[in-house]
Amino acid sequence: MLEIAGLNKSFPTPRGPLPILSDISLSLSRGDAVAIMGPSGAGKSTLLYILGALEPPASGTVKLDGCDPFTLPEKELAAFRNKQVGFVFQDHCLLPQCSVVENVLVPTLVAKPSHGADERARMLLGQVGLKERMDHRPAELSGGEQQRVALARALIREPLLLLCDEPTGNLDRASAETVANMLLDLHRSQRTILVVVTHNLELAAKFPLRLELTGRRLEKR
Repeated sequence: MLEIAGLNKSFPTPRGPLPILSDISLSLSRGDAVAIMGPSGAGKSTLLYILGALEPPASGTVKLDGCDPFTLPEKELAAFRNKQVGFVFQDHCLLPQCSVVENVLVPTLVAKPSHGADERARMLLGQVGLKERMDHRPAELSGGEQQRVALARALIREPLLLLCDEPTGNLDRASAETVANMLLDLHRSQRTILVVVTHNLELAAKFPLRLELTGRRLEKR
């Protein structure tokens, strides 16, 4: 379960703290999926980075499977993120010098040797329709295909929490539809907790729960 309680975040400015998030509370269970919308600058990405333990809150708590990652020592926090959280960003962030399958395996390289990682990587790539492209370099793929690689990479460690920041933002309509459907199919099969922030109304409409971040608070759409 993902439990967010009384979350607040502000950033320092020369004129004093600038509030970004105010009293955010939300509970999601394994298998839940939520799309978070809101205007640019509303704090959607900031919220996502806090949920992924990349950015600490000013106050409040975030617990994933009962663990507050911000109480962990730095080394344990890094291990927590690597194992429990998968990230998909608007820019796929693939390593250009590595093959598709090598990119998917990157998160496994900083962990203890994982038996069957290569087999799982190839299985995931098959599920996103890239069975024949595993040995290609990212530059040989379309934007939609590159984002599918990023999705497979995010799931390689079987995370509980899958976080996506504008996953279809750089894609044409047809590619965005393909990536969105694959994202939701994999979420259901892997039973992750899925949180997506997006401006894409068509993507958000596919989610059973839709929230809007406005006025520093989360509201149901």
